[in-house]
Amino acid sequence: MPRRGKRGLSADDKALWDRVAQSATPLAPPVRAKLAEPDSPAQTRIPDPVLPRERLAAFRIGEKATQKPHPPRPDHDLSQRLAHAPVRMDHAAFRKMTRGKLKPEGRIDLHGMTLSQAHPALTRFILDAHDAGKRLVLVITGKGKDRETPDPIPIRRGVLRHQVPMWLHNPPLGAVVLDIREAHQRHGGGGAYYVYLRKSR
Repeated sequence: MPRRGKRGLSADDKALWDRVAQSATPLAPPVRAKLAEPDSPAQTRIPDPVLPRERLAAFRIGEKATQKPHPPRPDHDLSQRLAHAPVRMDHAAFRKMTRGKLKPEGRIDLHGMTLSQAHPALTRFILDAHDAGKRLVLVITGKGKDRETPDPIPIRRGVLRHQVPMWLHNPPLGAVVLDIREAHQRHGGGGAYYVYLRKSR
C-alpha cells in the first residue's frame, strides 16, 4: 500500500474508503438529554402586584345603630323563665308558696360550695327528702357576686344559682321534682329556690 503523505489520503486509499463508506450502515445518532432551556422573557410570569389595602375609617361598634340595645342580664332572664314557667302543682298551694306562706319542710345551703361539691349534696338531699315524704324544700344558692366588666358578653353572676335549676330538671332529680320557683323574700328571695316534690309512693 503506498505510504500516506502529509497532505492526505492517496488515490488508492480514497477509493478504498469510498467503497467501505458505501457498504456501511450509519448508526443512530446518540440520544442526548435535552437541557432545560431558560424561559424566554415572554414566557416568564410576572407576579401580580400586591395592592395596598384600603384604610378603613375608625369606627365604634354600634355607633350607627338608632338605639343601643340593653346588655343581656342572665340573672334577670332566669328569673323571668322561672316566673313564667307553667304551674305543675296545686294552684292553691302554689299561691301560698309564692307568697311565702308555706313553710319549707327542709333546707340545704349550697352557698360557698363548688359545682363538684354542690351537685352530689343537692342530689342526696332531694332524694332523701322525697323518700321521707316531704313536699316543699328550700335550696339556698346565694345570688353570687357582682362583677362589673367592660366586656360585651356579660359574665354570669352566681354559677350555682344558674346550675341548680338544670340539675333539678335533669335525671335523677327530674323524676321527683314537680315545680321550681324563686323563693319569697322571707326565705331568701333570688338567692334561694322553692322545690316542690312529687308525692312519694
